[in-house]
Amino acid sequence: MKITKKSAKNGTMQRVIFNGAMALFAIGMLTMTGCSDSDSSDSSNTLTSTSAGTTSSTTTAAYKQSGGSESQSNQTYTASNTDESAVYVTNSGQFTLTNSTIITTGNTSSQDNSSFYGLNAAVLAESGSAITLSNSTISTTGTGANGAFATGSGSSVALSNVTITATGDGGHGVMATQGGSVTLTEVNIATTGASSAPIATDRGSGTITMTGGSMKASGQNSPCIYSTGVITVSNSACATDGSETAVIEGGNSISLTNTTLSSSKDGKWGVMIYQSMSGDAEGTQGTFEITGGSLAYTGSNGPLFYVTNSTGIITLNSVSVTAASGTLLNASAGNWGASGSNGGTAIFTANGQALSGNFVADNLSAMTISLKNGSSLTGAINADNAAKTASLTLDSSSTWNVTADSYLTCLNNSGSINSNGHTVLYNSSACSTLGGKTYALNGGGSLKPIN
Repeated sequence: MKITKKSAKNGTMQRVIFNGAMALFAIGMLTMTGCSDSDSSDSSNTLTSTSAGTTSSTTTAAYKQSGGSESQSNQTYTASNTDESAVYVTNSGQFTLTNSTIITTGNTSSQDNSSFYGLNAAVLAESGSAITLSNSTISTTGTGANGAFATGSGSSVALSNVTITATGDGGHGVMATQGGSVTLTEVNIATTGASSAPIATDRGSGTITMTGGSMKASGQNSPCIYSTGVITVSNSACATDGSETAVIEGGNSISLTNTTLSSSKDGKWGVMIYQSMSGDAEGTQGTFEITGGSLAYTGSNGPLFYVTNSTGIITLNSVSVTAASGTLLNASAGNWGASGSNGGTAIFTANGQALSGNFVADNLSAMTISLKNGSSLTGAINADNAAKTASLTLDSSSTWNVTADSYLTCLNNSGSINSNGHTVLYNSSACSTLGGKTYALNGGGSLKPIN
């Protein structure tokens, strides 16, 4: 472990040992014997913590603070040992750092503890602590080396004008767990390892708010955004080529405004909403909403949205949408949940949208689609008649341009349907408003009962 450019504001930085019961030692200017010119660890810089759950872990750090309020600038904090953080604040401490460099190279001894509690994170706030970092850089190269991490109720990390790079597997950019929160303003994050989302929450939920900045992920199974909590992003950009752009697990949410998202991995999808049953996220109803900006999946196969073993509430508001595969949404059973009951339920609403592509589902899955406020869909719905249910509502300002015969459980139409010679069939026993009748549609096709 190495610290360069040591300084302390007001001479009150704390050097502490927690070992079982809390004990506080050497309150004053931090002096780390044997650490300033070598990478040898100092056992007095070790805290034993049970902050975020029942699992106890030992955290060492280059800079460590327990309680109190400290401010520093123009620092370089370097950590190289296994499970070692560069900056670690606990016990309701408050730490402000500006114009500084944070570097870690050590690996984690437990990927689970890294993802759940922040073990080996470069910057770690726990036990109701708050870290504010600005005009700085964070770089990690080890496995499970998350850039910045807030864990536990009341714990927070606020970053502004910060650049984060993480290259190891399981090295996320920022994470919040167990009720922690992270706020990002003009933060640019790049990850290259597998399972290394730039922004993510994990077990116990968390809140992340991002304004401006950018996200880039190139590792396998590394979406830009992974939510087991509440994630809000505005005026940002996301690109990934090894995964989806965004994932919601369980009853959690992602809300985006004026943000661009793109993914290109063949055989994946643009956005996935699911329940893994791993215990990382509670609930089965995920919510994804995007207003303005763009959402593009350029892979040759795979849908723009995939909903499985859960309910996905999807709302698009005046978004530029690209689904190169030709499939906008697929609700179906997959690799999670109990076979026979692990389908997806998609509730899809388009406001002011121009959509091109198809909606598909399997026999365990359902789709409810609403086109509103001048929306248009060019595509087919349930063309193979496989879905458990598939319903469509068009308001008076919206249009469906049918590209293949489609099968609906029910249709509520106040708008326009251009059939292009195709037939739209409905289930008369489930759609009494249509009265079991056959209707002529614009373009030479018809709307008629399945039986």
